[in-house]
Amino acid sequence: MSTQEAKVDTEHTANPWEDIKDGLSYLQKQVQVRSALIQLIVLFSVFAALAVLAVRLAEVIPTIRSSQFGFLLAAGGVGLAIGAVLIGQFGQRFSRPQLGLVGSLGMAATLTGLSLAPTQLWPSLLLIGGLGLFGAMVGIPMQTTIQEKTPEEMRGKVFGLQNNVVNIALSLPLALAGIAETFLGLRAVFGLLAMLVAMGGFFTWSLVKSSMAEDEANFSAPL
Repeated sequence: MSTQEAKVDTEHTANPWEDIKDGLSYLQKQVQVRSALIQLIVLFSVFAALAVLAVRLAEVIPTIRSSQFGFLLAAGGVGLAIGAVLIGQFGQRFSRPQLGLVGSLGMAATLTGLSLAPTQLWPSLLLIGGLGLFGAMVGIPMQTTIQEKTPEEMRGKVFGLQNNVVNIALSLPLALAGIAETFLGLRAVFGLLAMLVAMGGFFTWSLVKSSMAEDEANFSAPL
């Protein structure tokens, strides 16, 4: 029976390592995409660590049981949802680097608050909700930047690389956060996460700012 189907070439096989190398090469040339990916890695690392630290946080809060740590994580989810709505309504008024920087600084502030008062339920819920809200200010614009700035022929390689590094960013904190909390304490770990987020925000913002300044200088230079 003739099905009139087109013959598919099965001899060509994808090379994952070549795709990763091509993706890394593209990121070296595209500062905005690279900085957006760095911010996403930091964001996912923080929320992965929070998934572990929330159990310990519930243990030290006297008004809830450790098995009720899901309430703390739910507050972060509510904050993410509110942040997504706000970004959808008002985000176009600001540039993405501005949103990323403000979101990073807001996350750092809420993590600092958790390091200062980790034994009270309602402040902790509000701070974790704020962490989710500011996290949306980082995640949504940065993911949009990656999709917008990546040409169609490179999207598979760049998105594949993104999936790999995000999986690592989700896995390592799950293993390290508990160990760090055991040796350093809950307050110190939240403080270190705050420093990591703040430094990542300033670093990526400076990368984008310098890249945009170079592009403007090249555009205005006489031919």
